[in-house]
Order: sequence, then C-alpha cells, then structure tokens
Amino acid sequence: MTSSDTGVYRLVKGMLGVSAADALFTQLEIDPRLLKAVGETVSRAEMAQALNMVLFYDLHERVPEGHDYVQDVMAAGQKITFDHGALRTVAWPSGALPPGEAAISRVLRPLGFQVADTYPLPRLKMTGRAWAHADFPETIAQFFVSELHPEQFSAEFQAAVTRVLADSVDPLGPQDIGRLERLGRDSALPWADALALMPKIVACFGRQHGGFALADYETLLNESAEMAWISTEGNAFNHATDRVEDLQGLSDGQKAKGRSIKPAIEVSKSGRVMQTAFKAAQVEREFLTAEGDWVARHVPGSFYEFIQRERLQCGRLDLAFDAGNATAIFKMTTHEALEILN
Repeated sequence: MTSSDTGVYRLVKGMLGVSAADALFTQLEIDPRLLKAVGETVSRAEMAQALNMVLFYDLHERVPEGHDYVQDVMAAGQKITFDHGALRTVAWPSGALPPGEAAISRVLRPLGFQVADTYPLPRLKMTGRAWAHADFPETIAQFFVSELHPEQFSAEFQAAVTRVLADSVDPLGPQDIGRLERLGRDSALPWADALALMPKIVACFGRQHGGFALADYETLLNESAEMAWISTEGNAFNHATDRVEDLQGLSDGQKAKGRSIKPAIEVSKSGRVMQTAFKAAQVEREFLTAEGDWVARHVPGSFYEFIQRERLQCGRLDLAFDAGNATAIFKMTTHEALEILN
C-alpha cells in the first residue's frame, strides 16, 4: 500500500490537491499506524492528522523563512516532526462565533483532542491550554490554544475589541455541528460526511471578522500586541513547530544562514523543554481611516518555531509546555521583535 492509498492522503488531497498532498507526505513524519487503507469510515485520528497537515501547509505558505527551512530539510533527505500548532482566541462576545476557545474546542474534542494542561499567562493577560490527542499523543501534533481576557484591560480597549469582533461569522452550520457530534460519539464518520466536514473545520482556523478602523488597531496595540495580532489574523495558526534533536545546533546553523532566529533559546523550569523561533513574517493588512478610506499597513503575521523535548524517567516524551517559554515566544509577533531582529 502506498501513501496515496490511505485515508489521510485522501482527506489532504481533497483539501489541497495532489501536488500539495504529495509534498506534505514528503515533508512530514507521519505515524505509520495512521496510514490505513480507505475503508467505509474515517477515524477521528485520521481526520485530526489530516487537519494538522493542512494547517501546517497553510502556515508554511505564509511564512517565507519557514518555507525555506522546510526546503532545506527536504534537500537534506530528512523530514519535519510537527510538534504543535498554536493559535489565539478572545474570551469576548464575537458576533455569530462562540467566544474564546469554545470556537476551537468544539472542533478539537470530537477529533479526539483533550486538554493536557492549563498554563496561566498573567503578563499577557491570557490563559493557554495544551490539547493533546487521546489516541496518538506523541505523534499527532498538539494544539496550544491561548485565550485573551479583555476584562483585564481598559474600558477603551474593551470597546475596541467589541467593535472589531462584532461582525464575526461562524464557519460551522447546523449540519456541520451535527457531523461533529456524530464524530464525537462514534470516533469515526462515513466518508461522505468526513469529506464535507473537512473544509468547514479548516475554516475555523482563520479570521472570522471583517475590516475595521485603524484607530481601533492602534488602541489594541497600545495595550496588547497579542490582541492586535488577533485583530488582523484571527484564529489562524500563530506558529507551527518542528520538534528537533539538537536545538542549539539548529539555532547556530540558522544564524549562519542569516535567518532571523531568536538570539537566545528559551529553557523550561524543568530543563526538559527548549524552544526558539524565527521572527514573524510581515504581512500587509488594510484598515479604515477616520476619513473613510482604506489604508495598507505592514503588521506581524505568523512565524515558525522549533522545540527540543527530552524524555521523562518513565520513558515517555515530555509533552508539557512552559508558561515562561510561551510568554517569551509570544514576543516574536510584536512590532518590537521585528525591529530588534531586522
């Protein structure tokens, strides 16, 4: 059986086409246990793996340095071990969209993900939660979902958040919710339902609100670079992370190539989890001026991250995160980071 005969391939091909699916199967390490022949139904684990691959591809296409790094890995005959993807949410009324991480957790739970741990991020006025897959925790990439708490900011900030998020739409309709409920109940779906559901759940990982005022962006940026980022990028992957064996060596190699990797490596309190990253890509977004015109501005987009994980005494991989590491890594999407690393 070849990769193209598997259920995961069929799901990815249905979303991205043959060329991108072939590239992803060349780029990424995939647990062989997930590569099953197409049957009458598709499992939650296969759908989870396919979703992660599609979201990895999306970020890979949006982050030029990440794209170049992946090409280097492929040229060396190696593969990426996709450790986790991260996204940001806002615990605030959001139009037709469920507020905060509820917009994402309603997708993750039926796919087999469960909260592995919660990480308070008080300096950012956020809470992070790690979602690991119940069936394949070490080999299906985790999700790190952070939630910002506007009630901890000024009234002016809260009003700007309300205006920005007010017209948010919900990518999921009643039929999609029904399919997710059946997936959660049965841990599998018939192929017709799985193929119909995939584009809808992928759409949940994007920006759901429309354009807004430049003045509101500046208000948000003044108090929270994280909320400013959410205002332009929504629930898209903030970063995707490659799990590597020698983070220091990788960092030195990327610096030698002239890439914008973080000057220092972040080390967890346990000493078992180390992280670094490229700076965020700059993207162009349009804002509405007070005169009623649309004006383009360059703002921080997404970035590519690297992580090294050691094993626990029991032999299992330490899949934990670290609040200090996360807070430092979040700085990669601030305007200041772009200036410092340029």
